[in-house]
Amino acid sequence: MAITLDQTIAQKQRSWFASVFASQTLWVLIAVILACIFLSFATSSFATPTNLYNITRNVTFVAIIALGMTLVIITGGIDLSVGSVLCLCSMVLAVTMHAGYGIGTGIAASIGTALIVGAFNGILIAYLGFPPFVVTLGMLSIARSLAMVASNNTVVFQFGPDHDKLLALGGGAWLFGIANPVLYMAALALLTGFVLRWTRFGRYVFAIGGNEHAATLTGVPVRKIKVMVYMVSALSAGVAGIIQTGWLGAVTTNIGAGMELQVIAAAVIGGANLAGGVGTAFGAIVGAALIEVIRNSLGLLGINAFWQGTFIGAAIVLAVLFDRLRNLGRSE
Repeated sequence: MAITLDQTIAQKQRSWFASVFASQTLWVLIAVILACIFLSFATSSFATPTNLYNITRNVTFVAIIALGMTLVIITGGIDLSVGSVLCLCSMVLAVTMHAGYGIGTGIAASIGTALIVGAFNGILIAYLGFPPFVVTLGMLSIARSLAMVASNNTVVFQFGPDHDKLLALGGGAWLFGIANPVLYMAALALLTGFVLRWTRFGRYVFAIGGNEHAATLTGVPVRKIKVMVYMVSALSAGVAGIIQTGWLGAVTTNIGAGMELQVIAAAVIGGANLAGGVGTAFGAIVGAALIEVIRNSLGLLGINAFWQGTFIGAAIVLAVLFDRLRNLGRSE
């Protein structure tokens, strides 16, 4: 029986709608919107300009790192060191500027540190065959220790001649009253989405996560791409560290502690599959937004803040369960 053009178009439309409504990112986004609507009516302080400004600003630090983490997870890897890398890069920036160097030199030193750490992780994983969990867990300890050594485990809050420039970089609002970190997050999300969707590098990342052996046989430079992915992950942590340093106006050696769990949670909740091959930049942003809304709502609703880990952990389990049910439905 011949299929007409109208039937073909209708079938494609149905498959498009089915794929959209099967998207985990969509349902997480709906959950964020419903939570915001509920909190707006349940509390008198959630929908205030000040609180919304704080939410959008706070979500950026996890979201920016989650963008890099998403690339790692798509390849089937994991990076547990991002919180400590953020601390190290923040401290390198602070110590460099405190010594009298300008903001440009400080940022360059911080970014360079991130790229070196990421390359070190990637080389051990891609070329020497070390498990990503082991390598990045070791770097989690190494990077924070180096941050302590660099600062002699002290708080750095004076950033030399460009002190005000750094504070404006992270804590200012240069465009329409929108916090600068939000603008950086939006720009990086668009860049990451473009890279994943439209570039050869993005196709290689998905190919490695889908089937690494097949990707190798088809000529994908798997080892180089893996190294680059871990460099991007560390770079995202370094960028977040620079922004957060400008926002806080001080750096301590406990900055970023435990952040890797929130970042991984944001990526997974947003639709990234820990088995590899699945993930989007928009999903990372939505996942980070849900975590921040949960964190913000606990205080407003008078719930003990110690419950935060329970809610985030439950969200991760539900996200993985949703993915499992979706895969079972496809297999049937």
